[in-house]
Amino acid sequence: VQLQAFGRGLVQEVGSLRLSCAASGSIDSIGDMAWYRQAPGKQRELVASITSGRSTNYADSVKGRFTISRDNAKNTVYLQMNSLKPEDTAVYYCNAAIRRSAAPTYINYWGQGTLVTVSS
Repeated sequence: VQLQAFGRGLVQEVGSLRLSCAASGSIDSIGDMAWYRQAPGKQRELVASITSGRSTNYADSVKGRFTISRDNAKNTVYLQMNSLKPEDTAVYYCNAAIRRSAAPTYINYWGQGTLVTVSS
């Protein structure tokens, strides 16, 4: 099982960017999915999460600007980022709780990280 993220880029302030992250492999079920980010010199922080039932949660710093969504048929989670600010510059990581086929429990998987740079 692996998670692969797409959508890295350099955007100007107040611009938009959409990240996507697809899970592949022998997957039976996917639980919560999320996006985290880590800015230079800072700890990794939760940006947004979404349950299998599509309930969402956002960090205060991105509420009203970012939208997380998922396509269960494609095993994919998205992060639509609008009104981007320079302080949004970070490496963004996708995360998902995945149960492999014939496995009894969910395991946490991480994507490889994708760099988003917002210029002022």
